[in-house]
Formats: sequence, C-alpha cells, structure tokens
Amino acid sequence: MRTRRVTRIRSSTTTARGTAWGRGPRSDGTRDPATIGTVTSTTAQRTRWAILGPGAISRDFLAGLHASRSGMLAAVGSSDRGRAERFAAEAGAAFSGTYDEVLGRPEIDAVYVGTVHTTHADLAVRALEAGKAVLCEKPASPTAAEVDRILAAAEAADRPFVEAYKNRFGPWADALRQVLADGAVGRPVRVEAAFGFEAGSRGGRLFDPALAGGAILDVGCYPVSLAVEAAFASRALAPDAVVVADAVGELVAGVDGEARALIRFGAVEGALATSIVRELPSSAVIHCTGGSIELPDAWGGRAESPTTIVVRPAEAEPTVVTVQAVQPMAAEADALSRALAEGRREVPEMPWAHTRAVAAALTAWRSRIVPSAP
Repeated sequence: MRTRRVTRIRSSTTTARGTAWGRGPRSDGTRDPATIGTVTSTTAQRTRWAILGPGAISRDFLAGLHASRSGMLAAVGSSDRGRAERFAAEAGAAFSGTYDEVLGRPEIDAVYVGTVHTTHADLAVRALEAGKAVLCEKPASPTAAEVDRILAAAEAADRPFVEAYKNRFGPWADALRQVLADGAVGRPVRVEAAFGFEAGSRGGRLFDPALAGGAILDVGCYPVSLAVEAAFASRALAPDAVVVADAVGELVAGVDGEARALIRFGAVEGALATSIVRELPSSAVIHCTGGSIELPDAWGGRAESPTTIVVRPAEAEPTVVTVQAVQPMAAEADALSRALAEGRREVPEMPWAHTRAVAAALTAWRSRIVPSAP
C-alpha cells in the first residue's frame, strides 16, 4: 500500500494565533506556542463576529474563532440577557444583549447561529436582513421550506450564508474533493455512512419534539451531506432528484432515536444510518465505478479535523492520503470571511445547491420516521 502525505493542498484554510479558549492547531494545521494569545493582523482587517446563542457548541465555535486568521469576537446575543452578559464577560466580547440589540450593532460583520434547530431560520433571516453574513450551525433548519426562506433572504441581502458542516472545511475536506475530482477510482455510485452516539440522558433538546430533537437532524445530517457531496462530484444530482427509497427507525421519547435509510441522490445511492441511543462507526465508504474511497474517520471532532483518506482503485495498489489536522470551526469562520471580503454569497465548501439537497433529504427521511414532523 502506498502512502502519500499531502503537506499542502490548495486549501481555503488560513493561519491564526491560539488563545486560552482554544490552543489546538490553526486553521491550516500549524502551531505557534510562542505567540499564543497574540494577534498578527489589525482589528480593521478582521471579521467582527457576534455569537447568537451562548450554549455549548458556541463555546466550541469561540475556540475555533480564536484559532482563525480573520475572526474576532465582538458581541454575544441571547434571548436571555444575563446569559449573554456572562458569556461575553468570560470571552472578552465588548458587547452583549438581546438578539435584536446585537443585530442592530453596525460594527458587526458576521454572526454565528448556535441556537437550537427550530430557531435557526428566524435568526438567520433577521441577521441577513440586518446586513450581516451568517454562519449557521447545521442543520440550517428542520425543513426544506425554511431553508429556502433563508437562502432567499441571503440572495436579497447579497450577503454570505454558510451552513456549518465542520467536516467540509480544511485540508482533509479539500483532499477528499480533489480525490473525487481526479477520478482515479471512477464516478461515485454508492455511499455507506453512519454517525451515532449514546446520549447521556433521555432529556434535553435531543429528546424534545418541540425543538426538533432526534438523531436525523442532530448527526444524521453528516452522512446525508457526504452523500450529497459525492452525488454532485459525480454530476448525478438534479435539484429534484432526492428520493427516500426506504427508511426504518425507532421513536424514543417522541423523536427519532435511531434511523436508517436508503436515499437516492440522482444516480448515487446512500445507505445511511444515525443514532442518539448507541454508538455507530464513524467511518464511511464511497463506492465508485473503478474502486472505492475509504474514510476511516469521516466526521472528525469540533477541535480537530480528520487526517486520512484511503483510495482503493479496483486494479491498482491502494494509496493512503494523509493531511494535517486543523481546527475545523476556524476553517469555517475563515471561509465565510473570505466570501464576505470577496463579495461572494456562497463558499465552495458548502454551496447553496448542496444545502438545498441536504435539506430535501433530511425533511423526507425524518417525515418517514416521525409522523408529526413537518
């Protein structure tokens, strides 16, 4: 088996300094312990961010923001003013307040939406209408109709909107796209992928139907996103070509505790699984007309991205492609900053066509498992 280490891919990721909030690798994988806590660019050159929703995932995003090249935290917004004030004080943000107060600040360039799924669309639309670029935690919204509303608002405002699938950003994601484009194993025809974990309790937002809890929207969206990416790489996916051929699942506390589906994305088939009640393998395989692409760790974590891709041609020795791990949430932030600076509404890592296709699949899959789902 050949091993190919990719030390530099044409990547969208860039460098930055770490801080006490996040001392992992920069968004391009480099580390600089001697300069931790410093910033190399001026405030005027940096994207001034507001975080909407001071929860756990927003803390992870803050660590990524500190590891980004182009971002700095300027404000924190919440429906609970006290929570916003505490988060801002701890993080060193200059301003905190309600969502409307934060969105009304003229100095804010971009917002990160880290709230529960059911509030994503309204907050994203309000932010876009206020002239802010938006990085929205996945899924963009529980329904395809709401996703269309967000993208219409982004188009009308002429501002970037990015759905934050962390595994689509950084050198590993760039390497996967390059492998798909190279065609060494032919055209993708089937994706086998799963994402599942055992939740510590049967309460909270994960098991709340009113908050669109359940496995499909929480982590099942990752296998769907991978299948969508493979389908677009094969040029096999039309906007109306997402079909759920089969779906089974188990309801737990009124939400989809686990689910499996066979979804056709045009000419590419996805055999997908998800769970919030038990662990599932985090690997994935993209079967192609001339071999396969194996992803030993398909999703990575919030602090470090995956590093390895195994390319297996049908009639040649496999090749192992390795890249450096990066802070993927830093890479997300930098991707949006570049789009904002360059006057683009989309980023190549997660184009709007992919966001629409993912939303169509999630809406259809969830409706097959959860009778009350919109």
